[in-house]
Amino acid sequence: MTGEIENRRQTVNAALRIRIRELCEERGITVNHLSLICGITQSTLENIVGKRENGATVSTVKKICDGLEIRMYDFFNCPAFNDLKKQEPGTNGEKRL
Repeated sequence: MTGEIENRRQTVNAALRIRIRELCEERGITVNHLSLICGITQSTLENIVGKRENGATVSTVKKICDGLEIRMYDFFNCPAFNDLKKQEPGTNGEKRL
């Protein structure tokens, strides 16, 4: 069960990394520049994008959205997140025996 939760977390984190890179590419900016306009430390953003951190908090995603002047809906409404497998309600990704 723990392995499945970890796999789901890794998948969500991969979608997060993909989306941040997409948004930077669309705007022609680097991750370092994104950190400046979002008020997030360069090391934090590099850790998220570079797989050295377990993802981002909601407040970090909100700062990214504010810096890019997009809604959180627009951040998450993309193929990287839309293609994630649906999680059964109340299971937290765990299968019951």
